Amino acid sequence: MAGKKKPLVVITRKLPDPVETRMRELFDARLNVDDKPMSQADLVAAIQEADVLVPTITDRIDATLIEQAGPNLKLISSLSNGVDHIDVAAAAKKGITVTNTPNVLTEDTADMTMGLILTVPRRLVEGANVLKGDGKWPGWSPTWMLGRRIWGKRLGIVGMGRIGTAVARRAKAFGLSIHYHNRHRVAPQIEDELEATYWESLDQMLARMDIISVNCPSTPATFHLLSARRLALLQPSAYVVNTARGDIIDENALIQMLQDGKLAGAALDVFEHEPAVNPKLVKLAAKGKVVILPHMGSATMEGRVDMGEKVIITIRTFFDGHRPPDRVLPNRV
Repeated sequence: MAGKKKPLVVITRKLPDPVETRMRELFDARLNVDDKPMSQADLVAAIQEADVLVPTITDRIDATLIEQAGPNLKLISSLSNGVDHIDVAAAAKKGITVTNTPNVLTEDTADMTMGLILTVPRRLVEGANVLKGDGKWPGWSPTWMLGRRIWGKRLGIVGMGRIGTAVARRAKAFGLSIHYHNRHRVAPQIEDELEATYWESLDQMLARMDIISVNCPSTPATFHLLSARRLALLQPSAYVVNTARGDIIDENALIQMLQDGKLAGAALDVFEHEPAVNPKLVKLAAKGKVVILPHMGSATMEGRVDMGEKVIITIRTFFDGHRPPDRVLPNRV
């Protein structure tokens, strides 16, 4: 890009130092060093002057905002795997290209998912809290803090994409039987490798599983995919793990089932109304009925740097006059 005017790139949140430094070298990059979430007014000001906006999943880039974009804004390069926070159709109508950063968070998210699959049935958080609490640990007892065995249980994966498949590989190593529901059946060689059972009917799968792992993207079709009716199909001894998006589960229905003892437990890294967390979930967590984490599934330094590098490649490719990688089209949302 030597000799060319550097594009003005507005980055809505703080990124790892190596990524920000490289962006400053290559672009006229406006950083958010304080990591303070941008208000709607800040976002309006940004898109009215920027050539490129680099938002994250916490920024709502809706049609109303996009309509106010200035003539220079040609690219929204989102530092995210999903793009449910962006109105891609409105951007396309305005002549703005949208990209994301897929395929670099698979292993990190699968690691976290597997960790939660182990944590809830084995009551790891409850046990750790005993040693941090005011009460004195009475010592080992054969009937104290009993959890449930993982080996030999059935895991039902909702969404067998890259992350779901990576979860399945980990789970198989722990002796879990792999089942899955997907829009399309995975390749035969993957089914053979994982000894996975495909369920065309999500309802039928849910009723037979010991653990459910939610790994599908958030789309209009998956909103409340695990509805109150479907959650009621689960066995009382079942556990639910969600590291995908909060709105895929009817959170109020899940809370009610946990309160009524109709589920053995749950682990949530995402919430329906993030960053707000339902106070009822916090109370259930204090009672050991649910494990809640602040959206940490992809939170590794390596993963964030990989995402940032993808954004840098996208911006350079775009302003060199080529079709950028990881372009998101309206009919793919």
